[in-house]
Amino acid sequence: MDELQRDASPPGALSELDGRFPSGPWTGFYLERCHPGRQWMELRLAFANGRIRGEGRDRIGAFTFSGSYHLRDGTCHWIKQYIGRHAVVYRGYNEGKGIWGVWDIPPSMRGGFHIWPVGMSDPTLQAQTEQVDEPIEVSRELVVSAGQRQP
Repeated sequence: MDELQRDASPPGALSELDGRFPSGPWTGFYLERCHPGRQWMELRLAFANGRIRGEGRDRIGAFTFSGSYHLRDGTCHWIKQYIGRHAVVYRGYNEGKGIWGVWDIPPSMRGGFHIWPVGMSDPTLQAQTEQVDEPIEVSRELVVSAGQRQP
Protein backbone atom coordinates (compact mmCIF):
# COMPACT_ATOMS: atom_id res chain seq x y z
CA MET A 1 0.00 0.00 0.00
CA ASP A 2 2.74 2.43 -0.89
CA GLU A 3 0.33 5.09 -2.10
CA LEU A 4 -1.43 4.99 1.29
CA GLN A 5 1.75 5.74 3.23
CA ARG A 6 1.71 9.48 2.57
CA ASP A 7 -0.04 11.81 5.01
CA ALA A 8 -3.71 12.40 4.13
CA SER A 9 -3.90 15.62 6.18
CA PRO A 10 -4.65 18.89 4.40
CA PRO A 11 -1.65 21.26 4.44
CA GLY A 12 -1.46 23.24 7.68
CA ALA A 13 -4.11 21.15 9.47
CA LEU A 14 -3.55 20.14 13.08
CA SER A 15 -4.33 16.50 13.86
CA GLU A 16 -7.24 15.78 16.18
CA LEU A 17 -6.28 15.42 19.85
CA ASP A 18 -9.33 13.32 20.81
CA GLY A 19 -8.07 9.72 21.12
CA ARG A 20 -11.15 8.35 19.33
CA PHE A 21 -9.98 9.93 16.08
CA PRO A 22 -6.26 9.25 15.51
CA SER A 23 -4.90 10.14 12.08
CA GLY A 24 -2.99 7.38 10.33
CA PRO A 25 -3.62 3.84 9.12
CA TRP A 26 -7.01 2.25 9.84
CA THR A 27 -8.48 -1.11 8.93
CA GLY A 28 -11.93 -2.65 9.01
CA PHE A 29 -14.66 -4.17 6.92
CA TYR A 30 -18.06 -3.68 5.40
CA LEU A 31 -20.85 -6.21 5.04
CA GLU A 32 -22.75 -6.68 1.81
CA ARG A 33 -25.69 -9.02 1.32
CA CYS A 34 -24.51 -10.43 -2.03
CA HIS A 35 -20.96 -11.19 -0.77
CA PRO A 36 -20.94 -13.28 2.43
CA GLY A 37 -18.49 -12.42 5.18
CA ARG A 38 -16.39 -9.39 5.95
CA GLN A 39 -15.13 -7.33 3.01
CA TRP A 40 -11.85 -5.92 4.33
CA MET A 41 -10.62 -2.35 3.80
CA GLU A 42 -7.26 -0.64 4.32
CA LEU A 43 -7.46 3.11 4.95
CA ARG A 44 -5.20 6.04 5.67
CA LEU A 45 -7.26 8.72 7.45
CA ALA A 46 -6.66 12.23 8.72
CA PHE A 47 -8.90 13.82 11.35
CA ALA A 48 -8.60 17.59 11.88
CA ASN A 49 -11.00 20.38 12.80
CA GLY A 50 -14.09 18.20 12.39
CA ARG A 51 -13.10 17.00 8.90
CA ILE A 52 -12.18 13.47 7.79
CA ARG A 53 -9.99 13.02 4.72
CA GLY A 54 -8.18 10.01 3.39
CA GLU A 55 -7.82 7.21 0.93
CA GLY A 56 -7.80 3.45 0.85
CA ARG A 57 -8.61 0.29 -0.99
CA ASP A 58 -10.79 -2.78 -0.74
CA ARG A 59 -11.90 -5.58 -3.07
CA ILE A 60 -13.67 -3.07 -5.36
CA GLY A 61 -10.55 -0.90 -5.77
CA ALA A 62 -8.92 2.35 -4.66
CA PHE A 63 -11.01 5.17 -3.17
CA THR A 64 -10.84 8.59 -1.58
CA PHE A 65 -12.59 9.55 1.63
CA SER A 66 -14.05 12.93 2.65
CA GLY A 67 -16.50 13.94 5.36
CA SER A 68 -16.99 15.15 8.92
CA TYR A 69 -16.96 14.01 12.54
CA HIS A 70 -18.36 15.52 15.73
CA LEU A 71 -16.55 15.29 19.06
CA ARG A 72 -19.69 16.03 21.07
CA ASP A 73 -21.54 12.82 20.16
CA GLY A 74 -19.04 10.82 18.07
CA THR A 75 -21.14 10.91 14.91
CA CYS A 76 -19.37 10.65 11.57
CA HIS A 77 -20.51 11.17 7.98
CA TRP A 78 -18.44 10.73 4.82
CA ILE A 79 -18.40 9.84 1.15
CA LYS A 80 -16.19 7.02 -0.08
CA GLN A 81 -15.51 7.75 -3.76
CA TYR A 82 -14.08 4.88 -5.78
CA ILE A 83 -11.60 6.11 -8.40
CA GLY A 84 -13.47 6.18 -11.72
CA ARG A 85 -16.48 4.43 -10.21
CA HIS A 86 -19.41 4.93 -7.85
CA ALA A 87 -19.66 6.70 -4.49
CA VAL A 88 -20.82 5.23 -1.16
CA VAL A 89 -22.38 7.26 1.68
CA TYR A 90 -21.30 6.30 5.22
CA ARG A 91 -22.97 7.26 8.52
CA GLY A 92 -21.46 6.05 11.74
CA TYR A 93 -20.65 6.53 15.39
CA ASN A 94 -17.41 6.38 17.38
CA GLU A 95 -17.64 5.37 21.02
CA GLY A 96 -13.95 4.63 21.46
CA LYS A 97 -13.92 1.26 19.67
CA GLY A 98 -13.52 2.50 16.12
CA ILE A 99 -16.32 3.78 13.91
CA TRP A 100 -19.31 1.58 13.12
CA GLY A 101 -22.55 2.21 11.27
CA VAL A 102 -24.28 1.91 7.92
CA TRP A 103 -23.17 2.46 4.31
CA ASP A 104 -25.57 3.30 1.50
CA ILE A 105 -25.52 3.27 -2.29
CA PRO A 106 -28.87 4.88 -3.14
CA PRO A 107 -31.47 3.86 -3.96
CA SER A 108 -31.38 0.26 -2.71
CA MET A 109 -27.99 -1.05 -1.52
CA ARG A 110 -27.16 -0.86 2.18
CA GLY A 111 -25.03 -2.66 4.72
CA GLY A 112 -23.03 -2.34 7.91
CA PHE A 113 -19.39 -1.47 8.51
CA HIS A 114 -16.80 -1.18 11.28
CA ILE A 115 -13.36 0.45 10.98
CA TRP A 116 -10.68 1.05 13.64
CA PRO A 117 -7.10 2.32 13.95
CA VAL A 118 -4.35 -0.16 13.07
CA GLY A 119 -2.85 -1.35 16.35
CA MET A 120 -6.23 -1.59 18.12
CA SER A 121 -7.39 -5.19 18.42
CA ASP A 122 -10.51 -6.03 16.42
CA PRO A 123 -13.30 -4.51 18.56
CA THR A 124 -15.87 -6.85 17.02
CA LEU A 125 -14.28 -9.92 18.61
CA GLN A 126 -15.54 -10.30 22.15
CA ALA A 127 -13.67 -12.39 24.62
CA GLN A 128 -16.27 -13.53 27.08
CA THR A 129 -15.66 -15.59 30.15
CA GLU A 130 -18.08 -16.85 32.70
CA GLN A 131 -17.26 -17.69 36.27
CA VAL A 132 -19.49 -19.54 38.68
CA ASP A 133 -18.66 -19.14 42.35
CA GLU A 134 -20.88 -21.91 43.65
CA PRO A 135 -22.08 -25.12 42.00
CA ILE A 136 -25.57 -24.90 40.59
CA GLU A 137 -27.89 -27.78 41.34
CA VAL A 138 -30.44 -28.58 38.67
CA SER A 139 -33.23 -31.01 39.42
CA ARG A 140 -33.59 -34.06 37.22
CA GLU A 141 -37.25 -33.15 36.65
CA LEU A 142 -36.27 -29.79 35.13
CA VAL A 143 -33.74 -31.40 32.76
CA VAL A 144 -36.18 -34.13 31.65
CA SER A 145 -39.10 -31.73 31.18
CA ALA A 146 -36.97 -29.27 29.23
CA GLY A 147 -36.08 -32.00 26.73
CA GLN A 148 -39.67 -33.20 26.23
CA ARG A 149 -42.30 -31.71 23.96
CA GLN A 150 -45.42 -30.48 25.60
CA PRO A 151 -48.65 -31.99 24.13
